[in-house]
Amino acid sequence: MASGLFALFDDVAAMVRLSAASLDDIGAAAGRAGVKAAGVVVDDAAVTPRYVQGLKPERELSIIWRIAKGSIRNKLLIILPAILLLSQFLPFLLTPILMVGGAYLCYEGAEKLWEKVSGHHPEETAAAEDTTTDPAEHEKTVVSGAVRTDFILSAEIMVIALNEVDTEPFLSRAIILVVVAVLITALVYGVVGLIVKMDDAGVALAAKPSRGVAALGRGLVKAMPVVLATLATVGVAAMLWVGGHILLVGAEELGWAWPYDLVHHVEVAVHDATGALGGVLGWLTNTALSAVVGVVVGAVVVAVLHLVPRRGGKAAAH
Repeated sequence: MASGLFALFDDVAAMVRLSAASLDDIGAAAGRAGVKAAGVVVDDAAVTPRYVQGLKPERELSIIWRIAKGSIRNKLLIILPAILLLSQFLPFLLTPILMVGGAYLCYEGAEKLWEKVSGHHPEETAAAEDTTTDPAEHEKTVVSGAVRTDFILSAEIMVIALNEVDTEPFLSRAIILVVVAVLITALVYGVVGLIVKMDDAGVALAAKPSRGVAALGRGLVKAMPVVLATLATVGVAAMLWVGGHILLVGAEELGWAWPYDLVHHVEVAVHDATGALGGVLGWLTNTALSAVVGVVVGAVVVAVLHLVPRRGGKAAAH
């Protein structure tokens, strides 16, 4: 009887070790997937603060919370089931879908570059033309617009994450993607909340009697525009880099390997020529060339989308 009890304990211990190993594997895979999606995450964090600009300070966190809830609903109730079904039954569609998302990121990045060069900012124009007088209706419009934008970015994040764990069993895949969805949403909107309240915290600290604390508060207020501008720039760079890299890798997987082979050849050449800094400089080379691809593809898409309406308008005029 004692031997049977010890055997039972051994079985339980083995199950615990197996469960712990599985959790470790899931955690590691979730970490890999999250890192791979980091470029889009940065863009998500860079995009969201603009939605609360111009709103009353006391409503900012409430709006961010509503956008965050919409984001997690997007990920868990719509995107996750769809991509899990695709990965299980139509896995060959994942690479083309990922490339469509990559092309969209290139377009978004190139569009923002064009706005900076041309000085034309349609979002600011639309905000200036908004004559809505009902604050509740305006907030509803802001939240719905932000959630729509988030849907595209969330889909890209989840597909990139899935691409990293597509060899895992179905249940592990689902758990990993749920973990990624929850953690990334918490990270993005936690950071966004800190960013949008940074100037309020600065104003409060600037009113303190302590000179050091007051100076810190004034520094936070002055730093706010710089932080937002830096985030916007990093977001654009991340979109172009991630979008271009997705297109290069996707093209290779679909049999058109020479573009990525060329990028990889240059990366290896830089790596071998730069000694101890080879790893960093090689990665930067790959990133820069991916961004160049992103700019080229994005510029083509922007040009097409800008020309088509004009031609349509001329045709209608005739």
